[in-house]
Amino acid sequence: MASPLSVPSPLPTTGGTGGLAGYAEHFAETEGYLDFARFGPPSRDVLDTTQRLLEQSAHADAATVDELMRQELRARQAAARLLGEVPLEAVALLPNASTGLFHAAFGLPHGTVLVPAREFPANAYPWLRAARLGRVQPVSLEPDAYGRVTPELVRQALTAETVAVSVSAVDYRTGYRADLAGIREVIGPDRLLVVDAIQGMGVADLPWTAADLLVTGGQKWLRSGWSTGFLYASPRALERLEPTLTGWTGVADVGLFDSQEHAPAADAARFSVTNLSPVTAGAFAAGLELVLRTGVARIQAHVAERTAQLIDTVRSAGGVVLSPEAEHEHAGIVAFTMPRTEPGVVAASLAEQGVTATVRPDQLRLSAHASTTLAAVDRVHRALTSLPV
Repeated sequence: MASPLSVPSPLPTTGGTGGLAGYAEHFAETEGYLDFARFGPPSRDVLDTTQRLLEQSAHADAATVDELMRQELRARQAAARLLGEVPLEAVALLPNASTGLFHAAFGLPHGTVLVPAREFPANAYPWLRAARLGRVQPVSLEPDAYGRVTPELVRQALTAETVAVSVSAVDYRTGYRADLAGIREVIGPDRLLVVDAIQGMGVADLPWTAADLLVTGGQKWLRSGWSTGFLYASPRALERLEPTLTGWTGVADVGLFDSQEHAPAADAARFSVTNLSPVTAGAFAAGLELVLRTGVARIQAHVAERTAQLIDTVRSAGGVVLSPEAEHEHAGIVAFTMPRTEPGVVAASLAEQGVTATVRPDQLRLSAHASTTLAAVDRVHRALTSLPV
């Protein structure tokens, strides 16, 4: 069955590795995979790098460990470029986004932190744990009727005790993009802005350095596999966050084993707890470098096309779209319900057509990437139009 839309063709699947011409060739996900907001299947570059570095470690000699450890620098350099050429010293690798959020929560010694209600749990538990130890106190910020956390809502919730605001750059439920620059402006220079960027990094061109502390994982839109991620810390964050969770690799003179406590590193390295896997660091570097070669703007444009097609398809089948309609307000996520059909029944129909989606008790979520073809939209159309009336 043809798609109900007349749309541009999918990304070409031939050509070189630069730009969009060869982007889809780097991936092997199934045609109906539309669950990138949960997990982004990694590229062949990531797989090849992982295999090569593991093989190198298996044939270890005197130089192997030092050579492998250079992968961390490679990944940090790529992350710094992705953020807009920030100083390398402002970037540190993380095993996941949650680790960075715990650094933020335990690094603030006092005050209150605005945290949106119904946030993803990763952006809630760090603040709850810190509160129980008497450090900062989270204050719930209720989104508007459309599920948005706007600068004006933040402004209204600020008090003299507010020391930070913690938000997701992209809402995991609806795909709504937070106005990071607007929030930065209303909170002023005396408060920190903590941003969980995992649902937008690599797929949305946002003003990332509006954040004081930004964290992301590499397993979703960056398509670099689990146990990958990075942190960006502004000078303001380095000044105000106590290095409470700093480990032995996050200090000055890290190679000097003198049984003394060393001062925390002066830069973002202070957020290191211990050495990470150089294999996953190399894999992460490969994933980041593919994004850089392709260009976030190009990836974003294609995702926006597919997202618009999915929204139109859901609506044409009688569905109710919960995500923002305007392109500048969403980032790859289409949340919806079918009013006369339970989500489980819709999920079964999608699965029958080979569509992978996120299914929750109250909604379904589709999320396309730049390797998603029009055939995936066709599969959704067939699934939704075949539901029992």
